[in-house]
Amino acid sequence: QVQLVESGGGLVQPGGSLRLSCAASGSIFRRNDGDWYRQAPGKQRELVATITSGGSTTYTDSVKGRVTISKDNAKNTMYLQLSDLKYEDTAVYYCHAATKPCIECRTIDHWGQGTQVTVRS
Repeated sequence: QVQLVESGGGLVQPGGSLRLSCAASGSIFRRNDGDWYRQAPGKQRELVATITSGGSTTYTDSVKGRVTISKDNAKNTMYLQLSDLKYEDTAVYYCHAATKPCIECRTIDHWGQGTQVTVRS
């Protein structure tokens, strides 16, 4: 069973930076796309960034230019570098990957437990 474990969250001042990590129990990011989502208090979970198995990246408009998603296939780890953090970036950040064991199989969503990022002066 795939396990995803996030780390790296914390309290940071506006304008600060954090690097989040998502360690997988297997080589899930080598063969599948990986995503970072976030959920702020009272809001729905939203997609922040995606990295494909081939390494292509996409970002939601609100974080473009401030956030970088990356991965290290050898370490089975995905990262999210957060820079120039704003109050509205405060949220629980989750890593996600979807796998499909066979062509006829249903997609299985894998989520980490989340890591809290709080931006406060």
